[in-house]
Amino acid sequence: MTTDTAKGVINNGYELDHRELEIPNSEPFKEIPREDRNLPQQGEDGKGFFYNNPKMGRIVKISVYILLHVVVVGYFSYATYHYNDITNYECNWSSDNPLCGINFCSGYGMLLLLLVFVYFGLFYYFIFKPKVGIWLHREYLKPAAQKWHNFSRTRAVSLASIALLLVFLAIFLYFETKDEPQKLVSMVAPCFFILCGYCFSTKRSAIKWRVVITGITCQFLLGIICIRWEVGRNIFDCLGKKVATFLDYAKDGAQFVFGDFLIQTEVFAFAILPVIFFFSFFISILYYMGAMQWVVVKLGWILQQLLGTTVCESVTAAANIFLGMSESPLLIRPYINKLTKSEIHSIMVSGFATVSGTVLAAYLSFGASAAHLITSSVMAAPATLAISKLYMPETEESQTTSESIELEKSQDSSLLDAASSGASNAVPIVLGIIANIVAFVAFVAFLNGIVNWLGYLVGVDDIDFEWIFSKLFIPLVWAMGVPSQDCNLVAKVVATKTIINEFVAYERLGAYIVAGDITARSGGIATFAICGFANPSSLGILIGSLSVMAPHRRSTITAVAFRAFVVGSIVCFVSASFAGILLQEGDERANYDRIIQKLASRNATHV
Repeated sequence: MTTDTAKGVINNGYELDHRELEIPNSEPFKEIPREDRNLPQQGEDGKGFFYNNPKMGRIVKISVYILLHVVVVGYFSYATYHYNDITNYECNWSSDNPLCGINFCSGYGMLLLLLVFVYFGLFYYFIFKPKVGIWLHREYLKPAAQKWHNFSRTRAVSLASIALLLVFLAIFLYFETKDEPQKLVSMVAPCFFILCGYCFSTKRSAIKWRVVITGITCQFLLGIICIRWEVGRNIFDCLGKKVATFLDYAKDGAQFVFGDFLIQTEVFAFAILPVIFFFSFFISILYYMGAMQWVVVKLGWILQQLLGTTVCESVTAAANIFLGMSESPLLIRPYINKLTKSEIHSIMVSGFATVSGTVLAAYLSFGASAAHLITSSVMAAPATLAISKLYMPETEESQTTSESIELEKSQDSSLLDAASSGASNAVPIVLGIIANIVAFVAFVAFLNGIVNWLGYLVGVDDIDFEWIFSKLFIPLVWAMGVPSQDCNLVAKVVATKTIINEFVAYERLGAYIVAGDITARSGGIATFAICGFANPSSLGILIGSLSVMAPHRRSTITAVAFRAFVVGSIVCFVSASFAGILLQEGDERANYDRIIQKLASRNATHV
């Protein structure tokens, strides 16, 4: 493929290779210069007016900034006046006005938080960092960090830190499970998978236990913050509601294109999957503006400093919180050929252990909790690095460093081009999802038919392939903390996700929750357990996409793919186990009651 043709492919066919239409002599077609070219906005040298008058440009720029701040302050002042007015005259114990009280999720409190974050960021990046921060980092923070790094890496300190972590874990587990000791069963799965990681590791002597223990500890601490701590739970619940509301706007576009009937009757391909177009459109804009790269780099830097992993795998693990398994490696595409075998394995594990924001709306439509989906992806970020390094530790020297790497920039020429290409880039994703669901559901139905026929011949009519395969997962879901009475149904959900995909699994899980066939806590554990792309179709997709980005590493990619598939599933199971310890039946019941009520009201409206 030539460079020009590749550009045409990248732009989804909108910019084609027209070399056959090239004009050999373009001289007669040149524009005839006009004599009256004295345009006021251009200088004599062809530069813009503000380029030739920098003082005037600076004045205009400052004026625009001042005007913008005046507008923001004016709006905030009036919002404060309106809030006080409502509080004084309309708010009482029976009022249901959402503006009553400091509502940090959707009311006046949200506006206050946004302004605080924005102006704190402006102060830090434009005043504190250039004036004080750089000097402070160079003179004090960097030397102190280096000393702490050397001190904390000593064997005695590492052993003391591990012992201290285990003591804190034991104390926390005691107080968390003293009233419900059956929750301790959830520790069986993480301990079992860590033992398996040691037994089946590619090189046991190369395992860096500091990376493994730190990553799994971070996963558990994130679970405490996001699930058990009330403030953190409220934050992620609010974030989940905002994400669900944001994605729900895509239905307006889908309804305009496909009509009311298909959308209101919740036809999956027309009512749910079009959300992917909208989210891809939005991500492409953020990618073009550089905002996505900035967020990913900061999160990747945090993971690198905490775990000591390399920059490429840390950045990819952070990117998978937001992006899909095929999109996140694009950020480091120029460096994939230089990655070690362990780094490629880690990148693939990150893809299998998380889901992308483009498909969240589909899961939400089936009754999944938005807060749990977001929490699962956040918890998986450090865990993918830790557990992947347990099963395939690093034995080579990384060729990439934080000083040498530069993230891939957007290839779009303008904001409008980025928006258009983002929407069109979602076409193969949507078609791939539809094709895989149809093919794999049909294939499993075919296997069910064969097993059912074989059972019929021996007088057993109520078994099929899914029934047999799900029995293999019953010990696993029990080890994750699912009550014994729910193990059979949750095992079917996990088996469905493993042999088909997570779309069908979430649909079946939602049906069980709505019907009340499983407890709310079991539903929450199952939500974490299937929140990943580890399924057969994704295995082929990830191998194909990485092979296109790094054709010379195809043999390495295919060699580690199945191991990464298994380890990615393990990461989800460990997150589900921690959720089994931290989830409370009362909180989960209230959460799913709200979800069921929302689904019921939506269905009633459609009818």
